[in-house]
Amino acid sequence: MRGNDTVVKQMMITRSRNNRTRPKDKYRLFLMALPFLALAFLFSYLPLYGWIYAFYDYRPGIPLSESEFMGFDWFSSMISNEVQRQEVMRVLRNTFAISSLNILTSILPVIFAVFLAELRSAKFKKLVQTLTTLPNFISWVLVYSFAFMLFSVNNGFINNLLMDLGWISQPINILASDDHTWLSMTLWSVWKGLGWGAIMYIAAIMSIDQELYEAAKVDGAGRYRLMWHVTIPGIMPTFFVLLLLSIGNFINNGMEQFYVFQNAMNTHNIEVLDLYVYNIGMANSNFGFATAVSLLKSLVSLFLLFMANSMSKVIRGESIF
Repeated sequence: MRGNDTVVKQMMITRSRNNRTRPKDKYRLFLMALPFLALAFLFSYLPLYGWIYAFYDYRPGIPLSESEFMGFDWFSSMISNEVQRQEVMRVLRNTFAISSLNILTSILPVIFAVFLAELRSAKFKKLVQTLTTLPNFISWVLVYSFAFMLFSVNNGFINNLLMDLGWISQPINILASDDHTWLSMTLWSVWKGLGWGAIMYIAAIMSIDQELYEAAKVDGAGRYRLMWHVTIPGIMPTFFVLLLLSIGNFINNGMEQFYVFQNAMNTHNIEVLDLYVYNIGMANSNFGFATAVSLLKSLVSLFLLFMANSMSKVIRGESIF
């Protein structure tokens, strides 16, 4: 009995010590996260002050206090003005089409990760993963330079090859064509982000319990059975989380890629919402209307994020945040 009492007393002392140290640990963790919270505030929340420009007719060089107050005129003009309404609908159509294609091709990194994990040679596996990940760190300016080298009308490699083979008589101006613009932009995005997008799935595959593979082998499962019944179910939770986040980020597809690939011939189908905001604000100096469009884009993105979170609760039984 005395031994039991001694054990109980030691447990109570240990718990009291842990309770005394927990507040200190919480403050220590908060201090460790404080620099990142400060960076998030400076670069993500502080710039939200710029939303005030959506309510003024701001012109560079004139203080905002002296600019004409427009109220919600910029917002109402998106609907009341026929030209602006058609332009916004065109840009939204391009944005939704390209974003939908990006979501449809989000399964490609999963397939790539599964087959990459099946490679026997570790050296060859690292080589393939490195070569497919490197394009992610290349700027879109260099990607366009690579595309210009391949598809240029004058000295492009593809045009020269096709002409030498006798398949075409004149060079094809592929980069200035407006045919299949959505598809070509999606293919360039897949080429650039395939290896980087597979990293999360490769990490998920590495975390699968090896005993599942051993049990499946004992039951007579072959290589492809292991992939279908063990590997793919093991990475599906990761895929659905990233898919739902992509849905929440549906309307934000960036502007760098479309800015470098745009020209007078394809601007009708390549101008997405982010590029449209840039062109209206910087090229046409209509900062008020551009800010209003950007503000509505942020609100739509927030709505889609909460909708994706609700879908996660229904499908997975867990929320994203």
